[in-house]
Order: sequence, then C-alpha cells, then structure tokens
Amino acid sequence: MHDPAPESVFPRLETKLPSVSKPIQYVGGELNSTVKDWSCATDGPTVRWALMYPDAYEVGLPNQGVQILYEVLNERDWILAERTYSVWPDLEAVMRAGDAEGPIPQFTVDGHRPVGAFDLFGISFSTELGYTNLLTALDLAGIPLRATDRGEDHPVVIAGGHAAFNPEPVAEFLDAAVLGDGEEVVLAISEVVREWKTEGRPGGREELLRRLAVSGGVYVPRFYDVTYAEDGQIETVLPNRPGIPFRVRKHTLMDLDAWPYPAKPLVPLAETVHERFSVEIFRGCTRGCRFCQAGMITRPVRERSIGTIGDMVENGIRKSGFEEVGLLSLSSADHTEIGDIATGLADRYEGSNVSLSLPSTRVDAFNITLANEFSRNGRRSGLTFAPEGGSERMRRVINKMVTEEDLIRTVATAYSHGWRQVKLYFMCGLPTETDDDVLAIADLAKQVIAKGREVSGRNDIRCTVSIGGFVPKPHTPFQWAAQLDPETTDERLRKLRETVRDDKRYGRAIGFRYHDGKPGAIEGLLSRGDRRVSRVIEAVWRDGGRFDGWSEHFSYDRWVAAADAALAGTGVDLAWYTTREREYDEVLPWDHLDSGLDKDWLWADWEDALAAADGSEVEVEDCRWTPCYDCGVCPELGLDIQIGPTGQKLLPLTVV
Repeated sequence: MHDPAPESVFPRLETKLPSVSKPIQYVGGELNSTVKDWSCATDGPTVRWALMYPDAYEVGLPNQGVQILYEVLNERDWILAERTYSVWPDLEAVMRAGDAEGPIPQFTVDGHRPVGAFDLFGISFSTELGYTNLLTALDLAGIPLRATDRGEDHPVVIAGGHAAFNPEPVAEFLDAAVLGDGEEVVLAISEVVREWKTEGRPGGREELLRRLAVSGGVYVPRFYDVTYAEDGQIETVLPNRPGIPFRVRKHTLMDLDAWPYPAKPLVPLAETVHERFSVEIFRGCTRGCRFCQAGMITRPVRERSIGTIGDMVENGIRKSGFEEVGLLSLSSADHTEIGDIATGLADRYEGSNVSLSLPSTRVDAFNITLANEFSRNGRRSGLTFAPEGGSERMRRVINKMVTEEDLIRTVATAYSHGWRQVKLYFMCGLPTETDDDVLAIADLAKQVIAKGREVSGRNDIRCTVSIGGFVPKPHTPFQWAAQLDPETTDERLRKLRETVRDDKRYGRAIGFRYHDGKPGAIEGLLSRGDRRVSRVIEAVWRDGGRFDGWSEHFSYDRWVAAADAALAGTGVDLAWYTTREREYDEVLPWDHLDSGLDKDWLWADWEDALAAADGSEVEVEDCRWTPCYDCGVCPELGLDIQIGPTGQKLLPLTVV
C-alpha cells in the first residue's frame, strides 16, 4: 500500500519569503542534504521521519544529533527522513495568515512537505527552553498539542536529547521519549513502525505505542499513571497496563568506530552558530563533576580510535569544504591518544587552510604541546578553561579538583608561549555558595592578568570571565539541591562586577559576561518539573512565549504569571520546584527513567559534596584510571569503559 504523497508547500511559501527576515533559512537544498521519493521503499511500506531541532535554523542546522540521525535513517532505502526547524515569529504570522488554500503548515526544509503527513515527528531537546517552540511546531503542523487528542492520521511525536532524561514537563505533549544514544534505537523504532504498517496497522495508534513501550527502550508517558500526596509530592509513578516495564532504560552505543557519522555533513546556506566540521572523538565522561548532567547520563566513556578520527576528519573536509575542524567531546583533552591525534592531524594538514580546534579544556588536562599542535597552521584563537567554582572550597564541593596553583601555572604557560587571551568559565549559585566564593572569581582573574603580564613582559593581556547560573539537573548528585533565587544571583553578580571594575590596575584587562538569574530559574522549573508543569508551558505558549532560549524573546514575568495561574490549587508553585531542597525518600519525577546511575550512589555523592563544603577532603576520582567506585552504570547496563591506546599513528595523506 502506498500512501499518497503530500504536495510541497514551497509554491505557496516562496511568494511570501521576501517579507520575512533571513528567508534563505527556509529554502533547503544544502550540500549533502537528501530528498527522497515519498514512497522510496522498493518492497513494503516506507517509514517517514520529520526530525526537528526546536530552535532557529542557525542554531539547529549544526546540531550533531539531528545530522547523525538524518544520515543514519536516510541510508536505509525504506526510510525517508527530512528536517524541520523553528520558524521565527515573523514567518509564523505569515504561515497562520496563509493564502486562499488556508494556513501554511509547519514544513520540512528538504522536500517542503507538511510535518503532519509523516509517520514520526522526532524532536531533539538539548535544552528545556525549547519546549514552547515544540508547541508552535505542533500547532502549525495541525497536530493536537495533547497526545491524548491525536488520531490515527497524526504522527507519533517522540522526543530525544539530554532533556528527554526528564520528559515529564512535556509528557502531555509527547507520545513517546527515548533516553540516550539515538543511532541504533531510531532504526529499531522504524522496524516496529514498518512491521505494524505491513500488518495493516492493527489496533491503530494505541497498539503501535504499546509495541514501542513493551520493548523497554521507549518511554510512552500515557502508559504510566502519576499520583500525588496532599503536600504536592509525587506518591507513585506506575504502569497502567500489562507488559509495560516499571523502568525505562537508556540506550548506549558501544562501538563508535562502527558509526562514523556524520559522514556527509550538511553545509548551511545561511550563517549558523558553528561554521565548522565537528568530529566527536569520544562519548561519556567519568570526571565526576557533580553539577554536570551530560557527564552523568552519557557514561561510560567510549573512545573513537585514532584511525577512525583521522578518516572522519579527512572525509568531512572533502565532503563539506569546511576549513575548521572541531574535535568534540565533554573533555576532549582526556582522550587517551589526544597527543598522537593532535600531532597526526597537524602533520597531515600543515601548510593547508585546515585549522583544528578543541572546545574548552580542563586546566589539569592542558599542555602546551597540545595547544601548539592545534595552532600550528597559524590560527591562534583564545584558550578557554572552565574552573567552574571561584574558590577552592567551591571546587571541592563540585568535585572539580583544580587548585589555584594549577590554573595560574597553566595560564602562565599559555601566556609565555604567545597566547594573549584566556577565557575562564564559572558558575554562580552552586550549592553552599556564599558571596565570598563568587568574589573569589575576581581575585583569580586578577592573578591571571598579573601572571600573564609577568611572564610575557606585555600589558596587552586579556582575560574574559564568563558566568552562567547553576541549574540543578536530574540524574546528578545535585538533583536534590536547592536552586539559588534570581534576586540573590543577580546581587552576587553585581558585587562581582563592581569588584572587577573598581580595580584600576586590572579591571580594564578583564572582560565580564554573565546572564541574569531569571532564565535559569525557569530552566530549573522545566528541568526538575513533573507533569503539572505542562499547564505552565501551555499557558506561556498561548500568551505568546516563543524562543525562550533567546534573551530578546524571553519574558520572566510571563512565566511567573503563568506558573501562578496554572499551578493555583495544586499546593505547589515556582519556588517549590526550584529553591526547595529535596530529601532522599522523595519520589523524583524521573525516578522511573533509568540512566544506569545508582540512586544511592548519587545520594552518597551529594552528601560528600556537603561534607566537602565543611572542609572534608572528599574527592571522587576519574574511574578511567582507578578502581570502580560503584556509580552503577557498567554493571546495571552490562557495559564497560572503552579507551585506548590503540598504538596506531596517523600518517600524513599522500597528495596525488
């Protein structure tokens, strides 16, 4: 059976594009993009995915997760995958006004097909502040906002990405969610959908969702009932039908070398936030920073081999024409063969236009040889380090075991070898933090400038201090922590800014970047919220909330008003979700979603953090180099850390 192909909306859209900003972002046709026939399968039904990154094209197109899934799916001759991104409010208004045929629906940029015509609508959430954009896309696509209102002809709306490790705030709007790595599970989901379509769609939408849920690897919120106690806390989260697992497990891709994607990187038509080809050199991190959700939920560490990395870099440059290559991971200098990788790539591309970059580097993993190799082609951007905590006490609390001496020694090496600019990243609002801990950031920055001037003999030394607000995240030791309120956050940052500015000797050499505390408070609500928060999200969206991750579109007052109204009578409010510390026996909204981490281990680590705040030396070392300390991931999920060395070397390419 062939489903009739929907018509492209491009003829209707094209005449309206001159009236909106950056029309090029809606046109599609990028180098390495794919447009397939609607019924591309040669035998049996075609399975069709619309993949969305819920932000503007300039942010969404470079996203690795969506690019990888787009390519993995389209490699199968029976699967069609296209991409869609959030439309800016100017185009949203134009689409709603429509033409003689009615409103113009949410469309893909590949075939300009209506998103509502696909089998699956997959959304990748790397941040919770994209939730209102999901509602805009659903509404424009003609898909009912609430999963329970959808019929047989609507796509299955399925979320992934880091924020999907607590999808409860958007559970009312999702048919399903997937935890962890997507490469294998999207193919498994596609197989289930294809089999169901081959059989004639027995049992309709409900049966398809049941088949996905019983596998244990897809979370279907409607198959779980949540009950609440009188004080507002969750009492239970339990399956409401037979065969549905009590806990849903995350997916972990173990052999990264077998999945060298993206192999055909998309080259954007409009300017994007990252104009480079990125290669993920390993996944996971076991450094054990207590605030870091990414490090906790992506365990264990799995490295790509030096040979695969070299092949991916060469292939990506050839297929895309990009001149910058970023070697990505949560802590790239921790790859066991990073020295050989840096030297091998620098040898290979010396004298060419290709430059190499690492994202921010741990102070204790940095070495000047590495930095010199990465800047061998003459491009010397600033170096970025993330001490995270201003005082040594704070760094003990968060398990970022970097001393002041470590930092000063590292920057001295950098400045003495010709670097002029260093960027330092910190957080404000960490558990047990005081004003003094934040003001210590100013002292550290001044020491950095003083040491830079001393070792370089120059006065044009710069240090940029960048500060983000701490947001407690699920599946971390800080998931029980109270979040600092926006007023106190802003006051601490004001004192810090004044301390830096008032210093006549160093103030002008120190740049200062920070966000106020208000967006962080809303991110905290969405990060640790439960299903009741969906009412708040919908109310904000109906009041015009869009692009909440963009400061110019974000309205704190709108969120506060929506929370007050939507949560009235529930016994909980914005503060209950954010500035309240949790106890061990409280049922957390994500307790039925299994990241592999043992809850008792997380609690013990939280207690260690509080002990460290009082002066105890409680360090959790990186388990790559020490005996296992029982976080639970490897035995729970039947996995193991995978690191080198492989003993391979990267040879320079022969130019033919």
